[in-house]
Amino acid sequence: MEFKDILAISGQPGLFRYVAQSRNGFIVESLIDGKRMNASASSRISALTEISMFTEGEDIPLAEVFTKMYAYTEGKQGPSTKEGNARLKEFFGVVIPDYDRERVHDSDIKKAVSWFNMLVAAGIEKFEIPEE
Repeated sequence: MEFKDILAISGQPGLFRYVAQSRNGFIVESLIDGKRMNASASSRISALTEISMFTEGEDIPLAEVFTKMYAYTEGKQGPSTKEGNARLKEFFGVVIPDYDRERVHDSDIKKAVSWFNMLVAAGIEKFEIPEE
């Protein structure tokens, strides 16, 4: 499984791996339980390789955020999202010290850490954006 194949679908919990294209959209597989489903073409589907985070300077790709988290945690999962916003913000501030504290909301940090933990649990170790 590669990072470039991972998708987020609006309104659906968790992350999904792209399997194939179907007549009405995409066939995806949940990273949480491995179940496959059809994601319709009208769903808001985002590839994680196309998402970035606001910083005080240039926005950084989510892949780079995850790479820094992976290095900081030495390949282990980050803090649980149940530990509270203060703990998550502290962790995120250490990993990405120049993140834009006005434009990056608590829910964004929680989602990023949650996604990172899912990816590590799924065995993904490299968070690379494919060259065009």
